[in-house]
Amino acid sequence: MIILRKTFSFEASHQLKFHDGKCANLHGHSWKLTIEVRGGQLEDVGEKSNMLLDYGDISKAVKPFIEKLDHKHLNDVFNTDSPTSEFISITLFNELQQTIPLLFAIEISETENTLCRYEGK
Repeated sequence: MIILRKTFSFEASHQLKFHDGKCANLHGHSWKLTIEVRGGQLEDVGEKSNMLLDYGDISKAVKPFIEKLDHKHLNDVFNTDSPTSEFISITLFNELQQTIPLLFAIEISETENTLCRYEGK
């Protein structure tokens, strides 16, 4: 099994309006989004020879989502009162799986000490 990972970053605010702690307040994070793909077969011909998936192709698929999230309020982007890391991970996985068929997992970090990992269905 071959595993590739690529990490992206974006700045965004959110508010968990019904949370019983400080996250009920409007606040922001420097988010990290990691894409993990898995597969067992390398390309055997052409410009992508000996690659599972070109990192550039991962970037091309993820870039529109980063642009949609960066310097935005995630409550508005996702149309929810509670855009948790878990919710964001599942939503992005479902959307990105359409353009990255080898997608296996997404990780979202709000801070350097937190991580949510979603492995698709």
